[in-house]
Amino acid sequence: MDKIVSLCKRRGFIFPGSEIYGGLTGFWDYGPLGVEFKRNIKNEWWKSVVQDRDDVVGCDAAIIMNPEVWKASGHVDSLTDPLVECKTCHIRIRADQGDDIKDHEAGHAKKKEKVSWTEPKKFNLLTEVFLGATEPKQKAYLRGEITQGVIVNFSNTVSSSRVKIPFGIAQIGKAFRNEITPGNFTFRSREFEQMELEYFIQPDEKEGESVFKYWKEERLRWYVSLGIRREHLRFHEHTPAERAHYARFAEDIEYDSPFGWKEFEGIHHRGDWDLSRHKVSYKDPDTGKEYTPWIIETSGGVDRAALFFLIDAYSEDGDRMVLRLNPKLAPYKAAVFPLLANKPELVKSARKIYEDLRKHLMVAWDDRGNIGKRYYSQDEIGTPYCITVDFESLEGNDVTVRDRDTAKQERVKIAELREYIVKRVYGEQ
Repeated sequence: MDKIVSLCKRRGFIFPGSEIYGGLTGFWDYGPLGVEFKRNIKNEWWKSVVQDRDDVVGCDAAIIMNPEVWKASGHVDSLTDPLVECKTCHIRIRADQGDDIKDHEAGHAKKKEKVSWTEPKKFNLLTEVFLGATEPKQKAYLRGEITQGVIVNFSNTVSSSRVKIPFGIAQIGKAFRNEITPGNFTFRSREFEQMELEYFIQPDEKEGESVFKYWKEERLRWYVSLGIRREHLRFHEHTPAERAHYARFAEDIEYDSPFGWKEFEGIHHRGDWDLSRHKVSYKDPDTGKEYTPWIIETSGGVDRAALFFLIDAYSEDGDRMVLRLNPKLAPYKAAVFPLLANKPELVKSARKIYEDLRKHLMVAWDDRGNIGKRYYSQDEIGTPYCITVDFESLEGNDVTVRDRDTAKQERVKIAELREYIVKRVYGEQ
């Protein structure tokens, strides 16, 4: 984890939020490479869940909603964590985070201090905000999950589009939770981004089980298709005590991280909890039958997925550090170099190639230092292909293309370069 954290800051993936003022626990900023990497994850998710399907549409709801939404959904009463307080230093820690409690006790033990804890108390995780220019201001909440924005727009979506059950509504967006013990880098944060699908079905036990199984397998397949090794993933079925207040049953996709098996996507059978709480129903346009649909949900954390993609891609090959990201997720798809930065004719040719490629792909330009250092620098940030313009290029109208993972090189005609890169990144012309 130390190597990942160092890489993220050094190379511009992730920075501590407002670091020049000492930061703020649980908040992180994405730098030049991080914002491209994270955007690629979201784009691939959207393509898989919405663009490639004809039974899912999109939504982008407001972060702040009428507070009655959260009362109706049960979050005001149920979105809570058990909290204990150290009687010695008055630090508060989640009672269900055994490792954090042990670490805290170990810190006191080094000072030969004894630790005792208060009884657990429930702590609501919703973040309050106050709206209005004059007192008293209206109390509202930053959304604790993005699901409810889909639910309150269910009727609007049905009436404004041609969707019919079974269908889904997908959304990507920020959510906020007043976490007591943020930690493990970006894994547990107070501001985070979710990518969720709410898939609506008829209230039928057999269909519910079938759709739940389908989406469980589909979501696992997606992560594997983008490079996470299958042996690093597993499902964890929630016990009744672990389930959220809305779930009939649920399973998590977990990753074997440096800090243990940790969840980063949940598949939930929400039943009719949400729509019934908001008193929303559905009328079948073909049969005229009216009922409250059930929901099968897939809820993934964008930040957690980004962290685990980075961890899984990280490798050390001798003195070379390589981030073996799937090319679709890599911030840059290629980097363009002149072999020698002090040769105007090489720089001119390389700049033309760079300018042409960047119209179609995210491409890096690099003319610093020697060619070997440039290769190593691009390996470290996951760039799958490096394009070098040398003196032969001026005569033969071709370039050297180096593969990140194998370090093998081949000559490619400049006229065929874009097609070459696109085909290897996206698998298409």
